[in-house]
Amino acid sequence: MSLQEDVMTAMKAAMKAKDQTTLTALRAIKSAILLAQTETGAKQELTEDQEIKMLQKLVKQRKDSAAIYLEQGREDLAAPEMAEAKIIDQFLPEALSEEEIAKMVETAIQKTGAQGMKDMGKVMGVVSAQVAGRADGKTISNIVKLKLL
Repeated sequence: MSLQEDVMTAMKAAMKAKDQTTLTALRAIKSAILLAQTETGAKQELTEDQEIKMLQKLVKQRKDSAAIYLEQGREDLAAPEMAEAKIIDQFLPEALSEEEIAKMVETAIQKTGAQGMKDMGKVMGVVSAQVAGRADGKTISNIVKLKLL
C-alpha cells in the first residue's frame, strides 16, 4: 500500500475514534502529499524517497515548534506538537541506532580515504546515501565530526 492509502485508512480510524490529535497529524501528511503531487505537475505517485523526506520534514517542523514552545514555558502548546510528531513518525522507516550509523561512517571514511574535517562532505555524502531517511542529518554530522577529529 502507498503512503497515501495508509494515511487515508488511518484517517478513517481516527475519525471513528474521534481522535483529533491523530486526525490533525494525518491531515497534515495528506496535505503535504497533495502539495508535492501538484508541484511536480500531473498527479503522479511520489517516490519512496520523496515520501520519507516529506515525513521527516513534517516531524522536524513539529519538534522545532515544540522546542520553541517549551523555551517559552508553554507546555500546553508543546504537548500536541510532540504528539503529532510521534504520530507522523509512525509512517517513517525504523531509525538506525547511533552504533549502526557509526559503523557506516567508519566504512565511508575508509572508502573515501578521508583525512580530516576537510573531507567531511565526502563522508557525509556517502553515509547520507546509505542511510536513506533512516537517520537525520544532524546525528550523522555529529558522528562524522567525532570520527574525523
